[in-house]
Amino acid sequence: MPADHDAAADTAAVEAAVQEGRLRRDLGFWALTAIGFSNIVGSGWLFAAMYAARTAGPASLLTWVGAGVLCGLVALVMIELGASRPEGGGTVRWPLYAGGRLVGTLIGWSVLLSVGGTAAEISAIMQYADHYLPDLYHGHVLTPTGLALAVGLSVLLTALNWFAVRLFARLNNLVSLFKIAVPVVTVVALFASGWHSGRLTDHGGFAPYGYAACLSALAGGGIVYSVNGFQAALDFSGEARDPRRTIPASVLTGIGLALLMYLALQFAFLFTVPESLLGHGWQGVDLESPFGQLALILNLHWLSSLLYADAVLSPGGSAYVGVALNARHTYALAKNRTLPRTFMRVDRRSGIPHRALALNLVVIVVFLLPFGEWQRIVSIMGDMYLLIYAASAVAVAVFRADPGTPMAGWVPGLRWIAPVSFVVATEFVYWSGWHDLRLALPVVLAGLLIFLGMRRSAADGPLAAELREGAWLVCYLTVLTLLSWLGTFKGTGRLPAPYDSLAVALFAFGVFHWAVRSGVRYRATARVEAP
Repeated sequence: MPADHDAAADTAAVEAAVQEGRLRRDLGFWALTAIGFSNIVGSGWLFAAMYAARTAGPASLLTWVGAGVLCGLVALVMIELGASRPEGGGTVRWPLYAGGRLVGTLIGWSVLLSVGGTAAEISAIMQYADHYLPDLYHGHVLTPTGLALAVGLSVLLTALNWFAVRLFARLNNLVSLFKIAVPVVTVVALFASGWHSGRLTDHGGFAPYGYAACLSALAGGGIVYSVNGFQAALDFSGEARDPRRTIPASVLTGIGLALLMYLALQFAFLFTVPESLLGHGWQGVDLESPFGQLALILNLHWLSSLLYADAVLSPGGSAYVGVALNARHTYALAKNRTLPRTFMRVDRRSGIPHRALALNLVVIVVFLLPFGEWQRIVSIMGDMYLLIYAASAVAVAVFRADPGTPMAGWVPGLRWIAPVSFVVATEFVYWSGWHDLRLALPVVLAGLLIFLGMRRSAADGPLAAELREGAWLVCYLTVLTLLSWLGTFKGTGRLPAPYDSLAVALFAFGVFHWAVRSGVRYRATARVEAP
């Protein structure tokens, strides 16, 4: 290997270690659990129950269970990764270590795009605020006044994250307590106001739009977006006091609490929506601020006031966590050289990557411009998160197969959990439908331009080797886009059900093993610990 490559790699490793050392190790079990729970319970609880019911009817309950299974599988994968390799922005770093620079760049690009999830939280605040300030939206697009207010909120959340991890954790703990209390009060109050029996079978039956609609609701109904966020504790593993002990417990606790809460909210929505709103079935239910307006219809004015207040606090709290989390992602992307190294710099006094925060603020504002509405943003964000899940499953399998990589051994059965989670995540991407994937997957593939633009001939290895190592991911995204167009989930239907989903599963299984072999070969020939 050329001497200038070695020197550049050594210098980069020293710089990365210095910046990593500035991160504060202040977070314990309760702080990490609150971070994960707060990141899960954001705007999703305010909207997802209605959108899921509109998409799948009462069968949306099964969709939540399916999303919980996915989260459980992926969480086990990520717990092992976080306990074995605790690092700030770990979900960005692991694909690079396991698959090389092309894989790291494409997954990192999708992570950077997922910063738009914070825009969804701000959009949720704006949609509920529109109840009091009706000039915020024109149709489903933010007006200039609405956009100015949304940008102001984005700046405020960035400013609050500018200072210190300890302050962040304390404020998040307080917000999390309120985010638990309000949904619980909402469920109790709605059922206490009266409920309609037979809702699981009336208005077209339990699955009025077919069981395939349950699959579409995963991304299109905002369910994947709503339950995503459990990995937040993992991205703060580099700032945990005892990551091997606290991370597994905090991640699983956050998922369990959030899933129980979402199921209770879905039951409450299904059983308390007035009959007058169901004249055209579940698809006819259309509320701009679902639980807030439902409380008004049921004459629960005190609950409506509480909900409209929480519509600022819950998404605001989740966006607060999201801004901090995304800063760690952007910091890690700079370490990967997907972004310029200047965004890796961590402030000495606060331990915060300030330049990464500033870049993410720009990305949030860009997402607010063309979308503006909650469901339009989360449909795309769900696919970005699922790609990160799939890449993590490959990473843990590669590390297990590499005898030089010590693993924590927290999770038994990873030999089958990793491929199953990869296949399930791929199916969830496919089920989100051609309407979303025709935009999401080609945009991720555009990360190839970033990969080529960030290469430095003096410091990087042969381009052909890097392309060979990451070819599986390019093929994966390209063929998945083609299958989506051919399939029955808003595609052309040339590949009929259920053969379309079966074809996706077989394809994913084959790609997984290809990816693992490529990753093992990469780690055997490259100095991956000093990218």
